[in-house]
Amino acid sequence: MNLICDIYRSDTKSGLYLYLQQDKTLEDIPEELLKLIGKNTLVMEVDLNKRDKLALVDIQVVKQNIETQGYHIQFPQDLVKNVINYT
Repeated sequence: MNLICDIYRSDTKSGLYLYLQQDKTLEDIPEELLKLIGKNTLVMEVDLNKRDKLALVDIQVVKQNIETQGYHIQFPQDLVKNVINYT
């Protein structure tokens, strides 16, 4: 399976990233998630097949989400502490 992803950074939600399977588009993401992400910037392309780990997220979870739904949302690590301010 193609595990090359484009990674988008939310410009409105600090620490929120979208890993999108390269053959998908933002229109393939559920509307509610696109609203949460808001304005975004493409920051990099990554081939998950060529990596053993990622800096802040479990690569196996990312791979599973890419394989099953075509995308993965990475929330900030301190989201639980700041959930009131996040929405």
